[in-house]
Amino acid sequence: MKRKFPNTRLRRIRANSPIRNLIRENTLSPHDVIQPIFLIEGKNKIQKIKSMPDISRISIDNAIKEIKVLKKLGIQGVALFPCIDNKYKDKQGSESYNPNGLMQHAIKNIKDAIEDIAIISDIALDPYTSHGQDGVLGKNKEILNDETIDILIKQSLSHADCGVDIIAPSDMMDGRIKGIRRALEKNGHINTKILSYSAKYSSNYYGPFRDAVGSVKNLGGLNKDTYQMDYANSKDALHEVEMDINEGADIVMVKPAMPYLDIVSKINNEFQIPIFIYQVSGEYAMIKAAVKNKWVDEKKVVLESLQCMKRAGANAIITYYAKEALKWMR
Repeated sequence: MKRKFPNTRLRRIRANSPIRNLIRENTLSPHDVIQPIFLIEGKNKIQKIKSMPDISRISIDNAIKEIKVLKKLGIQGVALFPCIDNKYKDKQGSESYNPNGLMQHAIKNIKDAIEDIAIISDIALDPYTSHGQDGVLGKNKEILNDETIDILIKQSLSHADCGVDIIAPSDMMDGRIKGIRRALEKNGHINTKILSYSAKYSSNYYGPFRDAVGSVKNLGGLNKDTYQMDYANSKDALHEVEMDINEGADIVMVKPAMPYLDIVSKINNEFQIPIFIYQVSGEYAMIKAAVKNKWVDEKKVVLESLQCMKRAGANAIITYYAKEALKWMR
């Protein structure tokens, strides 16, 4: 088909707002966004996160209040992340599977207090290890893959026992989805969903998050390059996604978001599986900094960024702007 001017005038279909709305290919709705929540011990506790303006660590009781507000705005799910005291951290991250731990209590209490909200729980060891890495360290400080999986399985089961809807392994260990899925099936948790951080890159955008969960000081100047993916590569992402699907993942994740929309698009074209995307802390902090300096319109920039993620093929978006986006969409 050949289109030539003046028979074809592409500006005709952009002439006014009603026409543009009628032909819009992708739209945002409250069902598209997921709010991350950082948890701390105690009651009626709020700790501001300096590197993430307007985001705080909150105690479970305040988290319940916040989720009730979010639900009234139309949100369908929240993602929980713990920040525990250093006294509970060790080299193995054993607090991660404590049945009376922070995350375990949070899942139970939220489930008891609120109906029809999907709870996503982070499965990783970095909030729990004294060294800040996502796995068990060997003698030469290498990350021990299989030994780490054994702990991740215990952590996953402890969350499933509390009634979590979706467990989200974000560690990037080889074979962890297979191990977790088998353990869930064996222990009767056949309906517990797995959201695998399949395409998680070793990115420089994670700094504020590591501050939020209290792992940045423990990690020191070390990186996670031996298990998270090289940001120069895309084939790795497709390999990881294919393996995780075969091992039992129900949903896959791309993280970070905006710089990796090409990865979302490639996965969407290659596989028939839901895709979530994480607009990470560094992306959020950069927008906030630009807004503070009055360089951009916050509402317009945020909604554009979320819309672009949908256009690339994301089914849902974990974003620190979820609450504001819900209000802007009303």
